[in-house]
Amino acid sequence: MIDIYQQIESIKPVNKQKGLEALAYIHSLTKPMNSLGEIEKMAVQLSEITSNIKPEVFPPGVIVFAADHGVTEEGVSAYPQEVTAQMVKNFLSGGAAINVFTKRVNGLLEIVDAGVKTDIPGVRSEKIAYGTKNFTVEPAMTRMEAVRSVEMGMQRADAMIKNGAKLLILGEMGIGNTTSSSAIAAALSGIKPEELTGRGTGIESKQVAYKAEVIQKALNKLKPDANDPIDVLAKVGGFEIGAMAGAMLYAASKKIPVVLDGFICTTAALVASKLNRHVCDYMIAGHLSVEPGHLHVLNLLGKKPLVSLGMRLGEGTGAVLVYPLVEAAAEMVKGMATFDAAGVSKERTIK
Repeated sequence: MIDIYQQIESIKPVNKQKGLEALAYIHSLTKPMNSLGEIEKMAVQLSEITSNIKPEVFPPGVIVFAADHGVTEEGVSAYPQEVTAQMVKNFLSGGAAINVFTKRVNGLLEIVDAGVKTDIPGVRSEKIAYGTKNFTVEPAMTRMEAVRSVEMGMQRADAMIKNGAKLLILGEMGIGNTTSSSAIAAALSGIKPEELTGRGTGIESKQVAYKAEVIQKALNKLKPDANDPIDVLAKVGGFEIGAMAGAMLYAASKKIPVVLDGFICTTAALVASKLNRHVCDYMIAGHLSVEPGHLHVLNLLGKKPLVSLGMRLGEGTGAVLVYPLVEAAAEMVKGMATFDAAGVSKERTIK
């Protein structure tokens, strides 16, 4: 068992002094100053996170949490609820995008059943319940279940880190979870649901408006407390969202960097940030999703995405695709020669 509040309390600010030392060292490498742009900034951030001028980010550990959502009863998704379980089986057989991309970067991969509506042989089962409740009718889960989802995410992060992961990527699978994410983001930020709500798995424009109405009615009915992220998670959240937030918090407590994926993952990061403000500094924004809520939530976190690829798949795919850039930042510091070591003349000061 992990005491989530004790673990959250243990998260400290990143090491800014180590970042300054890293920056000075980066400026001594054989290249014009700042010529590698965002890669240099990322290398400094990695040093701050790990308290190491030459950080290690390999191997990446990818955890995909799957869970079902009761709000799908309202017709907010283009796909039926049983697709969640079907995709988990696809993950287990190695046929999904996250399998292909994680293999490409030689990453560690775990699939976790956080609350799928059916039992699936062969998956790591940490099922909190058989899906959430329909939050247009009643809270999605109890407060105890919300806390349990965060704790479970911490436990799976702990196991992945103990298995050797030097960086975490969190993914998800759950039909209806963009609806839940939009509701969480609206509850925590005060931004109107219509500004945060997108097509999700591919619904039509008129369904997007309906989806936003469903969320607004739920918020009016349940009145989640914006000052209590666990209350928000319990009332309109998902088990996989709580688990991702827990994994991020645990990673930060162990000075492990986290690469964020799309809208749902970043909404989990927003929940985490409301539990401990320092956690944001341990996060790297991977990509910009086409889901309209993603940019809003990134802005709330003060994060700038590395790339924009027009993606909206989830699973952690965008973050895994960006991982080679993060690895390159770490390798730049470890592998490049300094001007002095290479016998290369430094930049002259122009009078």
